[in-house]
Amino acid sequence: MRTVVVGGTGHIGTYLVPGLVRAGHQVTVLSRGARTPYRSSGEWQQVELIEIDRAEEDAAGTFGQRVADLRPDVVVDLICFTEDSARQLAEAVNGKVQHLLHCGTIWVHGPSASVPTREDTPRHPFGDYGVAKAAIERYLLDQARRHGLPVTVIHPGHISGPGWTPVNPAGHLDLAVFEKLAQGAELVLPNLGLETVQHVHAADVAGVFLAAIANRSVAVGESFHAVADGAMTLRGYAEAVAAYFGQEPRLTFQPFEQWRATVSERDAEITYDHIAHSPHCSMEKAARLLGFRPRYSALDTTLEAIDWLVANGKLS
Repeated sequence: MRTVVVGGTGHIGTYLVPGLVRAGHQVTVLSRGARTPYRSSGEWQQVELIEIDRAEEDAAGTFGQRVADLRPDVVVDLICFTEDSARQLAEAVNGKVQHLLHCGTIWVHGPSASVPTREDTPRHPFGDYGVAKAAIERYLLDQARRHGLPVTVIHPGHISGPGWTPVNPAGHLDLAVFEKLAQGAELVLPNLGLETVQHVHAADVAGVFLAAIANRSVAVGESFHAVADGAMTLRGYAEAVAAYFGQEPRLTFQPFEQWRATVSERDAEITYDHIAHSPHCSMEKAARLLGFRPRYSALDTTLEAIDWLVANGKLS
């Protein structure tokens, strides 16, 4: 099968593209050429790379046709962030491809209510990103029902793994949090540290996409989560990281509005976004319909990322 991956040199594509090649796909990757995959592998030598600026092409109304002109059987869209962008691609490829897969986000759910959250839970997104992604999902699945668009939507959690910084136990991205835990220093967490985060290894996200492609008949017209089994509380996450470095955790807690004064405004915003969602999503549907189960736990995912940060001098 000829498969086009849009944005295939990022976190997910690093694992997805080699997996597609191993599965016998003829793969073309469209990207801006701004980065190389996080991990090299021989399979990339068999991949056609086309440099393209999706934002410019979307603005010109030409991106969808550029993809359709490649005559793919499968299109995997990893970098679509607006409904208009999704519409341009869907209209161009509908009736011409066997399968269109879109990368969404668990942020479409909004705050967790009853957990673990299932894919059929009513959507209550907030924030620009979650609202936009929910609108894309709604449009694509409506097109599947009304016009036979062969689409599947995959919703990852906090994508992580070697090569980049995972969301830390304080809910933001400052490496100093990991440094404190590694040194046995005191770490202040917001509230009681009982809000949750749900990391997922990029390899497992790629695995859900591959499983959906392999099980097209049951995947079309559906959404699937791509997360680790189980979520971590901020407190439990901090305690586990401290133990990993052979330290006793020294945790204290402050109400969020008091705690936010101890970090930068940007870090406070990122943390609020995470704790206001406090995700804990189910992987039961992917197991039942696609036969997929995550290889990595949320903690294993973050520890592998931390190991990479240490090995590459990002953490001392």
